[in-house]
Amino acid sequence: MSDFSNVGLLPQLVTQVNNLGYEQATPIQLAAIPVILSGKDIMAGAQTGTGKTAAFGLPIIQFCLQTPLSDNAKTHSNTVRALILTPTRELAQQVHRNIEQYANETSLNIQIAYGGVSLTPQIAKLRKGADILIATPGRLIDLMYKKVIHLGHLTHLVFDEADRMLDMGFIDDIKRILKQLPTTRQTMMFSATFDDAIFKLSKQLLVEPELIEVDARNTAAQTVEQVIYNVDADRKRELVSHLIGAKNWQQVLIFVRTKQGADELAKEMCKDGVNAKAIHGDKSQGRRESTLADFKVGKVRALVATDVAARGLDIQDLQYVINYELPHIAEDYIHRIGRTGRAGNQGMALSLMSEEENWLLEEIEVLLDSRIPQQWLPGYEPDLTKARTTSRKNTKTAQARRAKQRGRGRR
Repeated sequence: MSDFSNVGLLPQLVTQVNNLGYEQATPIQLAAIPVILSGKDIMAGAQTGTGKTAAFGLPIIQFCLQTPLSDNAKTHSNTVRALILTPTRELAQQVHRNIEQYANETSLNIQIAYGGVSLTPQIAKLRKGADILIATPGRLIDLMYKKVIHLGHLTHLVFDEADRMLDMGFIDDIKRILKQLPTTRQTMMFSATFDDAIFKLSKQLLVEPELIEVDARNTAAQTVEQVIYNVDADRKRELVSHLIGAKNWQQVLIFVRTKQGADELAKEMCKDGVNAKAIHGDKSQGRRESTLADFKVGKVRALVATDVAARGLDIQDLQYVINYELPHIAEDYIHRIGRTGRAGNQGMALSLMSEEENWLLEEIEVLLDSRIPQQWLPGYEPDLTKARTTSRKNTKTAQARRAKQRGRGRR
């Protein structure tokens, strides 16, 4: 660990991050900031909650402060200098909020654009361009087609959670966006997980990149305690409500696979006396934001979410994450449990596993290259007299669904 003054940042930026409480740089920041300041492309991986946004945001802010717009760029009043692409609205909002904090004592123009809300206010704000724009791919393309922004003089491009963009089917959108960008630029890819598809994409996007991995690839934060409770599927809801009530957990994030499942679980937990609400892609942006705000301040005790919330939620001091259902995509497990144990804090990730989910756990443990402790909770032991439901045929069917889901994209 080291002071931010040792990584090449301007004194005013060091002062600002110190004022925000960031007195020590994290390993990904120590490794990435000097490389980005040198102008090299990078491909960087680190666990969730370790400060990736500051790792790329601070050097970009410094570049914008030190480098005036070229005369050619000034001919376009709607020029965007740096673009940060994120896969979800929630992550875009989090990154925007952080970048604004880092640049608070500067005159830089920081803007955001994402779908699910009216395009008109975003157009109005972007008519004069932006030093830094944080956007989701779909909404960025809307702005491009309307010629609201000019990307021909872009100097920095960041793919935040690049693997998620591929999972969500954004590759065609990415190709459309790249056609509008100058070939000479600094490009950065950040993510907590890397796979073969990401490395293949990196060869198309990056020029002689520096590969930075401060942790073993595809690992969970060591500050997160991981536990699995074996339980019958039809008793999961009962167990969740029991745990929250018996242990007096006041703020719990619960992950399920489907939107309908999220709504149903939240409804049933309310009947159990636990104040719960659901958040997923079918909710309006306004409803999602208000629900999340209520959860953060304690008005909602349990937030039931689909994987739309797995990346981008930054809830200070969140201690408990529950996987009500294991994800079909193993990498999503890492991002789900990464909502707790952030910034060095301790957290607990509890997964409820029924018999038919064994194959999902196997894929997660292969990805993590480690075993997750399993146990029974007295009174909620699984019924071993029930027939085993995971036959080879069922496993192949489930894996086929997983492959289909990976390819089509998710909200």
